[in-house]
Amino acid sequence: MSALAIDARGISKAYKIGKTRQQVLKNVDFTAYHGQVTMIMGPSGSGKSTLIAALSGLMKPDEGEVLALGESLWKKSTRRIDKFRLDHCGFIFQGFNLFPSLDATAQVVQVLRYCGVEKREARARARAVLESVGLGPRLHQKPAELSGGEKQRVAIARALAKAPQLIFADEPTSALDSVNGQVIIRLLHEAARQRGAAIIVVTHDPRLEAHADRIIHMEDGKILDDRMISEPPAPGATYPSGPQP
Repeated sequence: MSALAIDARGISKAYKIGKTRQQVLKNVDFTAYHGQVTMIMGPSGSGKSTLIAALSGLMKPDEGEVLALGESLWKKSTRRIDKFRLDHCGFIFQGFNLFPSLDATAQVVQVLRYCGVEKREARARARAVLESVGLGPRLHQKPAELSGGEKQRVAIARALAKAPQLIFADEPTSALDSVNGQVIIRLLHEAARQRGAAIIVVTHDPRLEAHADRIIHMEDGKILDDRMISEPPAPGATYPSGPQP
């Protein structure tokens, strides 16, 4: 048996478009494990992004239950869901979502301060995690001074800094060339292996399949195929502490 991070059952979601109702997720069952990179692949409109929104507490499904880290996510109040995301989840988006006026260090410090980390410690942790993703020389650069690959590494450092147990990445390499895309997925893989995070990546980029521990294909709101490439670590596996991914 492996350490289960997410166990979702019967997830359904529909959107109302004009007078019609479009079913985006259709009774989906989904699991994710600590120490493993799970890639959800499929064409645009297949329900991939809606699924991770439901799994991470960003969008309530119409039906179904999500057990995240052993807790029933959608039975919580909105305030407690927000606190759960802050404490346990990291997010990486296609568009980086960086603040234009903040340098790389401040981008990470801001998240840690929201988590209640004292200012001096937050800066030390921010520097350490940025150095660990290869941005030691770019600590004081703002987004306009960074390449696309560097911006995404800042986003990854921001997600990793608080040592989340769940990391959700929505098309993290689609705006990058192949070299930078390989760097990004390697960093995510290291976060799973070295920190025991459950990494869930939504992508339609076939270049990333070689780096997945598990590949799930979706189409038309359903899971068509679920293939385990490598087994996740067993429960009780230990991981180094500290800000390094």
